[in-house]
Amino acid sequence: MTSSSIDPSSRDASTSVQALRDLVEQFVAERHWHSFHNPKNLAMSLGIETGELMEHFQWLTLEEAADVQHDAAKKHDVGEELADCLAYVLAIANAMQIDLSSTLAKKMIRNAEKYPPP
Repeated sequence: MTSSSIDPSSRDASTSVQALRDLVEQFVAERHWHSFHNPKNLAMSLGIETGELMEHFQWLTLEEAADVQHDAAKKHDVGEELADCLAYVLAIANAMQIDLSSTLAKKMIRNAEKYPPP
Protein backbone atom coordinates (compact mmCIF):
# COMPACT_ATOMS: atom_id res chain seq x y z
CA MET A 1 0.00 0.00 0.00
CA THR A 2 1.37 3.41 -0.90
CA SER A 3 0.65 6.72 0.77
CA SER A 4 -1.43 7.65 -2.26
CA SER A 5 -3.58 4.49 -2.03
CA ILE A 6 -6.21 6.37 -0.08
CA ASP A 7 -7.51 9.39 -1.92
CA PRO A 8 -7.54 12.36 0.48
CA SER A 9 -10.97 13.29 -0.90
CA SER A 10 -12.48 9.86 -0.14
CA ARG A 11 -15.58 9.80 1.98
CA ASP A 12 -15.90 8.34 5.44
CA ALA A 13 -18.58 5.93 4.22
CA SER A 14 -16.21 4.32 1.74
CA THR A 15 -12.99 4.11 3.78
CA SER A 16 -12.56 1.28 6.27
CA VAL A 17 -10.97 1.65 9.67
CA GLN A 18 -8.43 -0.95 8.53
CA ALA A 19 -7.47 1.18 5.52
CA LEU A 20 -6.85 4.13 7.83
CA ARG A 21 -4.84 1.94 10.22
CA ASP A 22 -2.78 0.69 7.27
CA LEU A 23 -2.15 4.26 6.11
CA VAL A 24 -0.82 5.25 9.54
CA GLU A 25 1.21 2.04 9.82
CA GLN A 26 2.86 2.61 6.45
CA PHE A 27 3.72 6.20 7.39
CA VAL A 28 5.32 5.04 10.64
CA ALA A 29 7.17 2.14 9.00
CA GLU A 30 8.58 4.29 6.19
CA ARG A 31 10.14 6.58 8.78
CA HIS A 32 11.39 3.76 11.04
CA TRP A 33 9.45 5.24 13.97
CA HIS A 34 8.33 1.97 15.59
CA SER A 35 10.91 2.35 18.35
CA PHE A 36 9.20 5.61 19.36
CA HIS A 37 5.64 4.37 18.90
CA ASN A 38 5.01 2.77 22.26
CA PRO A 39 1.70 3.27 24.09
CA LYS A 40 3.14 5.85 26.52
CA ASN A 41 4.65 8.07 23.84
CA LEU A 42 1.61 7.76 21.61
CA ALA A 43 -0.81 8.60 24.44
CA MET A 44 1.27 11.65 25.33
CA SER A 45 1.32 12.71 21.68
CA LEU A 46 -2.45 12.30 21.47
CA GLY A 47 -2.81 14.54 24.53
CA ILE A 48 -0.64 17.19 22.91
CA GLU A 49 -2.67 17.06 19.70
CA THR A 50 -5.96 17.35 21.57
CA GLY A 51 -4.54 20.46 23.24
CA GLU A 52 -3.77 21.88 19.80
CA LEU A 53 -7.35 21.10 18.76
CA MET A 54 -8.70 22.85 21.85
CA GLU A 55 -6.67 25.97 21.06
CA HIS A 56 -8.94 26.65 18.09
CA PHE A 57 -11.88 27.07 20.47
CA GLN A 58 -10.16 28.58 23.50
CA TRP A 59 -11.83 31.77 24.72
CA LEU A 60 -14.65 31.55 22.16
CA THR A 61 -18.26 31.80 23.20
CA LEU A 62 -20.51 28.87 22.34
CA GLU A 63 -21.86 30.85 19.40
CA GLU A 64 -18.36 31.75 18.13
CA ALA A 65 -17.26 28.14 18.47
CA ALA A 66 -20.29 26.98 16.45
CA ASP A 67 -19.41 29.50 13.73
CA VAL A 68 -15.97 27.95 13.22
CA GLN A 69 -17.56 25.39 10.91
CA HIS A 70 -18.67 28.17 8.58
CA ASP A 71 -15.19 29.69 8.20
CA ALA A 72 -13.33 27.64 5.57
CA ALA A 73 -9.84 28.43 6.87
CA LYS A 74 -10.72 27.78 10.51
CA LYS A 75 -12.60 24.59 9.62
CA HIS A 76 -9.57 23.40 7.64
CA ASP A 77 -7.26 24.05 10.60
CA VAL A 78 -9.59 22.22 12.99
CA GLY A 79 -9.76 19.34 10.52
CA GLU A 80 -5.96 19.14 10.42
CA GLU A 81 -5.78 18.87 14.22
CA LEU A 82 -8.60 16.36 14.30
CA ALA A 83 -6.74 14.27 11.70
CA ASP A 84 -3.61 14.39 13.88
CA CYS A 85 -5.68 13.13 16.83
CA LEU A 86 -7.16 10.34 14.73
CA ALA A 87 -3.72 9.34 13.45
CA TYR A 88 -2.50 8.93 17.02
CA VAL A 89 -5.61 6.98 18.03
CA LEU A 90 -4.99 4.64 15.11
CA ALA A 91 -1.28 4.39 15.97
CA ILE A 92 -2.14 3.42 19.55
CA ALA A 93 -4.58 0.80 18.26
CA ASN A 94 -1.86 -0.52 15.94
CA ALA A 95 0.78 -0.59 18.67
CA MET A 96 -1.52 -2.35 21.13
CA GLN A 97 -3.37 -4.51 18.61
CA ILE A 98 -6.77 -3.19 19.66
CA ASP A 99 -9.71 -3.75 17.32
CA LEU A 100 -11.29 -0.30 17.36
CA SER A 101 -14.59 -1.23 15.73
CA SER A 102 -15.50 -3.98 18.19
CA THR A 103 -14.10 -2.05 21.15
CA LEU A 104 -16.17 1.04 20.26
CA ALA A 105 -19.31 -1.04 19.71
CA LYS A 106 -18.94 -2.71 23.11
CA LYS A 107 -18.18 0.61 24.81
CA MET A 108 -21.29 2.24 23.31
CA ILE A 109 -23.40 -0.61 24.71
CA ARG A 110 -21.88 0.01 28.15
CA ASN A 111 -22.42 3.76 27.73
CA ALA A 112 -26.08 3.20 26.79
CA GLU A 113 -26.55 1.14 29.95
CA LYS A 114 -24.85 3.79 32.05
CA TYR A 115 -26.61 6.71 30.37
CA PRO A 116 -30.05 5.57 29.21
CA PRO A 117 -32.10 7.98 27.13
CA PRO A 118 -34.62 10.07 29.06
